[in-house]
Amino acid sequence: MKKWLLAGAAALLLTAMSGTSFAEYKAEHRGGTIRLLAKSAGGSLDPHINYTLQYWSLYQPTYDGLVTFKKAAGEEGFKIVADIAEELPVPENSGKTYVFKIRKGIKFSDGRELGVKDVVASLQRIFKVSSPTSGSFFAVIVGADKCLADPANCTLEGGVIGDEAKGTVTINLNQPDAEFFQKLGLPHAVILPADAPTKDAGTEIIPGTGPYMFTSYDPNKALVMERNPHFKVWSEEAQPDGYPDKVQYDFGLSEEAAVTAIQNGEADWLFDEIPADRLGEIGTKNKDQVHVTPLTAWWYLPMNTRLAPFDNEKARQAVSYAIDRNALVKIFGGPVLASPVCQVLPPGFPGHEPYCPFTKDPGTKWSAPDMDKAKKLVEESGTKGQKVTIIAEDKAISKSIGVYLQSVLNELGYQAEVKPISANIQFTYIQNTNNKVQMSITQWYQDYPAASDFLYVLFGCESFHEGSDSSVNIAGFCDKEINDKMKKALDLGVEDPAAANKMWAEIDKAVTDKAPAAGLFTPKHLDFVSKRVGNFQFNSQYYWMVTQSWVQ
Repeated sequence: MKKWLLAGAAALLLTAMSGTSFAEYKAEHRGGTIRLLAKSAGGSLDPHINYTLQYWSLYQPTYDGLVTFKKAAGEEGFKIVADIAEELPVPENSGKTYVFKIRKGIKFSDGRELGVKDVVASLQRIFKVSSPTSGSFFAVIVGADKCLADPANCTLEGGVIGDEAKGTVTINLNQPDAEFFQKLGLPHAVILPADAPTKDAGTEIIPGTGPYMFTSYDPNKALVMERNPHFKVWSEEAQPDGYPDKVQYDFGLSEEAAVTAIQNGEADWLFDEIPADRLGEIGTKNKDQVHVTPLTAWWYLPMNTRLAPFDNEKARQAVSYAIDRNALVKIFGGPVLASPVCQVLPPGFPGHEPYCPFTKDPGTKWSAPDMDKAKKLVEESGTKGQKVTIIAEDKAISKSIGVYLQSVLNELGYQAEVKPISANIQFTYIQNTNNKVQMSITQWYQDYPAASDFLYVLFGCESFHEGSDSSVNIAGFCDKEINDKMKKALDLGVEDPAAANKMWAEIDKAVTDKAPAAGLFTPKHLDFVSKRVGNFQFNSQYYWMVTQSWVQ
């Protein structure tokens, strides 16, 4: 990333020396259509509902929150900056009160001016639509308990107070929250019109305030973004203008066909993982079009702790012992693109201390599967012979992982089958308890750099919701002792982040030992773009900033 920054600085220096202003430089590259591909759509377009990387990256130039993550390359993208709010407010009332002054003159893509009422209604809407993070991220707001109990009638009374005359919105918390700005900076807290539907909007387009707006969405065909005619830059850090006039996102091509389309200049990028058998080819023929970036993320295998056979801890531990993580790394593309992992927190993340109990030689890292130990645990659990269905995405890598896991489960003595379903619905399907999913293959990419975003969000009791598509605690794991310790760590983080991270390391080990999910590997992100894409920028928070690239 430093190499890119130096190159960018050199480019600006050259333009300055040649007498070309930065405004002229931007104007020269403005226009055209960036063409994106994915095997399937990413589900609901509602920013308060959707919890996928596929659309979160697109929400950045289409919606705004009170605050946001800085639109910049590299780790600078983790910095919180004011967005719809004029500035980051200083905490009052011992860290429990924030008063946000709302900027004037910001308009939605339908021409209406954003106001205090829209901010208040949007914060209420988080609960009314049962956003996946309403209980884990925003339960700290005064009045949230009543909203969680009765979402339809949520008012956040005493918690969110708008003052039209002063142009302010005051948010009161039950207790200080060291991560509150990061939570407000995510798509689940973007500001929408006050009359936005109070249910999942699905394919209906909700107006936003960014430089781009969604203009059409058919999950079976395409998603289209075009310029918002009412947008004017109010902060380059929070919401810069973009280069392309249009972003065309087409669905339906296989990963193989998508790679070929990019090579032929018929498309500019694909969302899905590139098949392993094409990696060598693009690494030699198209190496200047490939960008590989380390991530704080993991692929993992949630096991339903409320359904047989994985309501038995020993059965879950058996699976974790039996998996050959090197085989999965190979499926994903090899050690250049992935590393084996046993625990929840990824390397380099706050609270991470290397830990791997489920391996041939338990210690700090994974070495090899221990099938003998695994089979013994299955015998002890009394679950041998039971049927297990693995829900995978209908994409090449996920299906291959599913087939591999089927063979492992069969060797352990289970009767296993793989059920691939469309990636458009797989993530919501595996969350809903009505679907009785025993085991699934999924991924988690950090919302923001804090241990709670992996441990509390994925395994906290408050993240589990019966019969809901927004139950991100897919394993249904709820251990009261561990959950209480998570809350203590959250509280401790306000005063002593270092001590809190030590506590999160202990929690990581405790959750890993209980095995509600088997960690598989941590991935690196590979972006393969066409030759005509320029100014590629990878933001640590948002990943590729699509509209900050141009097309020739």
